[in-house]
Amino acid sequence: MAGSIAKFIMEGDAEITYWIDKSFWGKGVATTALKDFLTLETTRPIFGRVAFDNLGSQKVLENCGFVKTGTDKGFANERQTEIEEFIYRLDR
Repeated sequence: MAGSIAKFIMEGDAEITYWIDKSFWGKGVATTALKDFLTLETTRPIFGRVAFDNLGSQKVLENCGFVKTGTDKGFANERQTEIEEFIYRLDR
């Protein structure tokens, strides 16, 4: 298994979440999976959040048409601390 992807509702907004195993990073797997997912999941707008320093995930969202719209703070489970997140939005 390369990873997972899902949609959930947070405070009335549709958001996506995905995780890709590190052995698949940099191979286009996340971008392809997200593009395919977005053909099935047509809710718009749909949002994505990404850690401020996760350049790979930022690139995945941007390659799929998401636009950075703001920042927020959120708890990062893996880091066990609150971090700055970038908020992305897809309208089309």
